[in-house]
Amino acid sequence: MTAAAGTAAAAGPAAAAVSPVLAEIHVESRTAEGLTATARADVLAGEPVFAGHYPGFPIFPGVCVLECVRRAAADGPAVGRLTAVESARFATAVYPGDTLTLSLTWRPVDSGWRCDATAATARGRAARIRLRFAPPGGER
Repeated sequence: MTAAAGTAAAAGPAAAAVSPVLAEIHVESRTAEGLTATARADVLAGEPVFAGHYPGFPIFPGVCVLECVRRAAADGPAVGRLTAVESARFATAVYPGDTLTLSLTWRPVDSGWRCDATAATARGRAARIRLRFAPPGGER
């Protein structure tokens, strides 16, 4: 754990999450009720992860794609803290300079909210991810 991540963890659940991904998430559309949304994230060549993943052939790691989805989903209808990554299936590589288009759908479930997401590049689907969030202020 980095010092920054340790500081956020020590500050408690209300502290802002520390992200290893520099890409900014831009929500481009959302339905009136907020249950579906489209966002994008530009994968910059300067992402620190590219230095070691892999030298001479940079690939954006799946966990970083998942982080982009998590950050987009956190802007959902009534989302609390992330409680589970229920599913993550990666289909194609993401490279520096790619734009991830994120399509998200939220639905209430017994224990909070579920977000089903697809991440795609110009080459096609890169990942399908399902996240579960606790309700705001909900139980652990």
